[in-house]
Amino acid sequence: MDIQRINPSEKWSDVTVFNKMAHFVEVPADETADMLGQVKQVFAQAEAMLASVNSDKSRLVSVTIYVTDFENLSILNEAWIKWLPEGCAPSRACLKVELADPDYLVEIAFVAAVK
Repeated sequence: MDIQRINPSEKWSDVTVFNKMAHFVEVPADETADMLGQVKQVFAQAEAMLASVNSDKSRLVSVTIYVTDFENLSILNEAWIKWLPEGCAPSRACLKVELADPDYLVEIAFVAAVK
């Protein structure tokens, strides 16, 4: 099976699909927003990316969440629970890190099954 790279650039592709699995990473478009604002942006972008490969958030297989401050974890978790359809939580890792842009509070790597 071929690897499909959507909107490839020199550094990354928006989404990479292989073997009916989509892999992509989202960061907030407006890094001046607070944690809730950044998380909502990432979720909205993820939904659009999933739709672009004929998938949706109920088909998430795993996510890796990178946050810069665990003080924001409760905000993230509350938004996460509201965003996901009931019974569809993927496997998940959450790490405290320093992100490439110091204004980013969150970055999420997604893996989802494609229909």
